Amino acid sequence: MAKDKKKNKALSFNKHGLKRAILEVYYENSNQSFNYKQIGAAVGAKDIGQLQLVNVVLQELRDAETLVETERGKYRLKSQGGTVTGMIELNSKGYGQVTSEELEEPVFVSAANMNHALDGDKVRVRLYARRKKSNPEAEVIEIIERAKTTFVGTVEISQFSAFLIPNKKTPFDLFIPQEKLMGAKHGQKAVARIMDWPERARNPFAEIIDVLGDAGNNNTEMHAILAEFGLPYTYPEAVNEAAEKIPFEIPPDEIKKRRDFRKIPTFTIDPADAKDFDDALSIQKLDNGLWEVGVHIADVTWYVKPESLLEEEAYNRATSVYLVDRVVPMLPEKLSNGVCSLRPNEEKLCFSAVFQLDDGAVIHNEWFGRTVIYSDRRFAYEEAQQVIETKEGDLKEEILTLDRLAKILRAERFKSGSIGFERVEVKFEIDKDGKPLSVFFKESKDSNKLIEEFMLLANKRVAEFVGKPGEKKKERTFVYRIHDKPDPDKLDSFNHFIKRFGYGIMTNTPRTVMESMNKLMDNVAGKKEQNVIETLAIRTMAKAEYSTRNIGHYGLGFEFYTHFTSPIRRYPDMMVHRLLARYLEEGRSVQAHQYEEMCKHSSEMENRAANAERASIKYKQVEFMADKIGQEFKGVISGVKEWGIYVELDENKCEGMVPMFELTDDFYEFDEKNYCIIGRRTHKKYQLGDPVDVQISRANLDKKQLDFRIVGDEIPASKISSRKMKSPVRGKRWN
Repeated sequence: MAKDKKKNKALSFNKHGLKRAILEVYYENSNQSFNYKQIGAAVGAKDIGQLQLVNVVLQELRDAETLVETERGKYRLKSQGGTVTGMIELNSKGYGQVTSEELEEPVFVSAANMNHALDGDKVRVRLYARRKKSNPEAEVIEIIERAKTTFVGTVEISQFSAFLIPNKKTPFDLFIPQEKLMGAKHGQKAVARIMDWPERARNPFAEIIDVLGDAGNNNTEMHAILAEFGLPYTYPEAVNEAAEKIPFEIPPDEIKKRRDFRKIPTFTIDPADAKDFDDALSIQKLDNGLWEVGVHIADVTWYVKPESLLEEEAYNRATSVYLVDRVVPMLPEKLSNGVCSLRPNEEKLCFSAVFQLDDGAVIHNEWFGRTVIYSDRRFAYEEAQQVIETKEGDLKEEILTLDRLAKILRAERFKSGSIGFERVEVKFEIDKDGKPLSVFFKESKDSNKLIEEFMLLANKRVAEFVGKPGEKKKERTFVYRIHDKPDPDKLDSFNHFIKRFGYGIMTNTPRTVMESMNKLMDNVAGKKEQNVIETLAIRTMAKAEYSTRNIGHYGLGFEFYTHFTSPIRRYPDMMVHRLLARYLEEGRSVQAHQYEEMCKHSSEMENRAANAERASIKYKQVEFMADKIGQEFKGVISGVKEWGIYVELDENKCEGMVPMFELTDDFYEFDEKNYCIIGRRTHKKYQLGDPVDVQISRANLDKKQLDFRIVGDEIPASKISSRKMKSPVRGKRWN
């Protein structure tokens, strides 16, 4: 096997790069099998941690059917015969591209060769012979797995036909037979499911499965957003009935089995409008001079039994969804806001992590197990913050002690490598009909950080208890929250961009990236470029996800990390509770493959929920700005694409786009590397982070899109380029 150590060192900086390097080895040795040590040597992996990551990547490539396991621990490239599998992404014009781990670059698929593939489908494609100087092309020959079969849109009914016009980028409409309309009326929003798509038919045949209501109605639009991302907005009646049968009363026999914290000062701190209280804190001074801090988490799995209707529903949903105006809970309200919720002045069953700390926040002892608590007080964040600031109020000694310990833990965490991203959270004040009245900003204060720090501590120590190797410990399957190292190319691009503001980060090692990134965040705090740099820094990072294959959490700087503290709203926390209980009782390890599939499902549903939340925010932003057409605002360029520039308004953080066709003074070309567009004739430059004045020109609620127009001095004088681009990338006009 040929080695290119310099190249492989860069590629193996994170899992994504390592995957590319490993595949290169297999492409060059397509008929040979290798184990993780041989592959590790080929890509330059030296220490145990790097070799473990190689093993993780090999298992993932096996699961993706890119590699085959020829014998235990040895893998070979799967024979493709001119075909590859991957995910297809559609353009609104009907053509798409397929990305695959089997390919170095995406392949183009024309509309004629889509063969009814839809956006997000897992497909098998046949590769065409590559022409000179052209992008690789392919034809879809098999749809392996549909990403979705239901679509949300507006119903259009004529005398002879009916169609559902989808909301999102879908290059076709769905034909609805009259008898399959389910009472939907012209102009209403509905959900349709594809029944059939004959080979020669231009449109799929579908049936309406739910009528959402009239367009523009707040409930209709929020349900449409949920349906758009394949998220439920109602509960099956049988699930509600199962929840209603669960009693509030705790059996006395169960209390006797548990460690009793009912007489120890205990309280919750949550948002003012929260109803599902997952976590509570207790604190008392022990006779040995140590502080005993209890992190008490709702014992959801005591109520939700395996193989029950409630369990099935919780798994399918995997997460609560937080839209602008509502929470769609993972568990029915009887459980999420009632039986399981750690409400004040009620006895509650918990699964707890209990720590003994000294005044320097050093842990001397820890205990995990089932408990019963009694919450003495429910604090909103603002109330707890007032206690911290005034040093007066209910449970002040307890809150002030926890705040002091949390600040020590936080300082130690950052010293050990955690990266601190603290973006301002945008919130809407909404009336009873869902109409946004105003925008306000929420910042994380000491009361938020107090809770965060003890939740992080519990999550970390639970993961270490199960996963950290020990002399008498056997390896046990567990659910980890993992976060990969950032991609080196993205880091270099980010570093190149921030140099224009006089900043820079060191990218020698993961540790120096962490340290310099934190220094950067401190330096930009309060500056006009803060929001743009923080946003871009976050985009540079990988996404966190769930897995049984632990690679650590890069952003937090933790070698072991999990999610234990929010089982009311996250299914992975329920998995963690069950596994922890099993291992505390010396139970055998569970099957890794089964739990890895559950982790993948949970990560996917988390991603959908996050996208739905963003879509609801975007909708409310457009709705809020709809009566401000023609008004002018100051903003900053927050994104640059080949079809236009995105601008975030200073006043309310609403984001809109200046389409390319609005820039009529020149023909602009997109420079992806430098996050800018440059006029071909004038060399005028619009770059990420530039301040601009814009006018609201359009507000399209259906597309959740704000369009802006540049006004006044179109570009700062400092941004006039004095030279031509050497290799301009031709920008596409907005259509």
